[in-house]
Amino acid sequence: MPHLSHSVSGAIRNFSYWMANGTVGLPLLEGVDYSCIFSEASGLEQVYAIFANVLELDEDGNVLNAKYAERRAAQYILQFVSGKPANPPFDDWEVCLYAPPPRVDPKQW
Repeated sequence: MPHLSHSVSGAIRNFSYWMANGTVGLPLLEGVDYSCIFSEASGLEQVYAIFANVLELDEDGNVLNAKYAERRAAQYILQFVSGKPANPPFDDWEVCLYAPPPRVDPKQW
């Protein structure tokens, strides 16, 4: 059964670390307190959707543009906390929220 590549897993882990410690999207978010996004589930959901949707992979599953995906997610955070629109504006595919997996996991613990 296929799994996420180590590159994708590492990109998500690293992005999550920067989100949690307040250093995502530097220098764009330098000095911006975005802690409010952690109490807004839909805002945080959108940040991760943008990051995941923008990631590009090569044929071996290696991430090609993690910093760009981070920047687009950071632009959303800035828009969320300040009302300043992203430049360029988000395309529909960047902000799409895809359906989640089934609630019942075929692998039981």
